[in-house]
Amino acid sequence: MIKRIDIADSVKKNLHKVPLAIRKKLFTWVAAVEERGLNEVRKIPGYHDEPLKGERKGQRSIRLNKQWRAIYRIIINKIEFVLIEEVTPHDY
Repeated sequence: MIKRIDIADSVKKNLHKVPLAIRKKLFTWVAAVEERGLNEVRKIPGYHDEPLKGERKGQRSIRLNKQWRAIYRIIINKIEFVLIEEVTPHDY
């Protein structure tokens, strides 16, 4: 069960540019994963956790609101490690 989250240094460096409500939702997701495990949190419909395609194959995204996404990938399932790679506005 994946319960460990690591936020990439590049994400930490740029989080101050992200709206406060988006940061709060991201850290709510992180806390939920650390408490309940990734598989359980994926079942929460509000996050719309989904695998990505194309150049982002192997990554997943969660919705933080209509515009903002957090992109993450599972590095090594055995050591229960998730890396959040980006928090970015989504283009429509």
